[in-house]
Amino acid sequence: MIMGILNVTPDSFAERGPQLDPGAAIQAALQMEFDGADLVDIGGESTRPGAAPLSKEEELARVLPIVRGLAGRLKIPMSIDTYKADVARAALDAGACLVNDVSGLSREPELGRVVAQYGAALVLMHSRGTPATMIDHAVYEDVVADVVTELSASMGTAVGAGVPVGQIVIDPGVGFAKRPAHSYGVLARLPEIAAALGRPLLVGVSRKSFMREALADRPAVDRDWGTAAAVAASVLAGAHIARVHAVAEMAQVVRVAEEIRRHGQ
Repeated sequence: MIMGILNVTPDSFAERGPQLDPGAAIQAALQMEFDGADLVDIGGESTRPGAAPLSKEEELARVLPIVRGLAGRLKIPMSIDTYKADVARAALDAGACLVNDVSGLSREPELGRVVAQYGAALVLMHSRGTPATMIDHAVYEDVVADVVTELSASMGTAVGAGVPVGQIVIDPGVGFAKRPAHSYGVLARLPEIAAALGRPLLVGVSRKSFMREALADRPAVDRDWGTAAAVAASVLAGAHIARVHAVAEMAQVVRVAEEIRRHGQ
């Protein structure tokens, strides 16, 4: 599946232009659907390395007009990209059906109870610390073993809050509290992560900085060819959802990689 990224933030690292106008953001989401997205992930707070936290009031002001404007118009599911329980509650009320938590319930465990109350799906991503501090936590004995252990704990928190395990998707957190070697290691060993946790895998590699050296320091908006390579490798390694910016282009990558994987089974 393709998850299109719709960031309504002024400081996102990878967009050619910020989607701050609700009308433009709504049209962008509808275009993603037309281009082949299976889900749209709406986020109002940047989680790039070094990003400052945002109040829930400001986050709600950014995302709610978009979710409300798409409800009844968008035929594919909407995801809300937040770690805040109050933001998730409001977005689920407005029409979202999936919560994508970059903190894996470590920032606001109450979010698990909100997801359970609404019967929503939940993405648990691996990270450590906050965007401002996460690079300081990028120390691992074995990155895959540590990711599995920490995501297992996040799953336990979610299930303890009432989220059925069948509603959980896991994300190994490429680029979050990970140096480039860690991110490449996670991607190379995706089958181990999937086998250990037994849940569908969402992988977000789109335009991220772990590719910068391999791509001769190209800026984020010019990393779609590198993204295509990482997306194809992820699908071949068993990823179920690719979270991407360039939906039309990556839909082609995913569909072809999916056919190669299918014929190899």
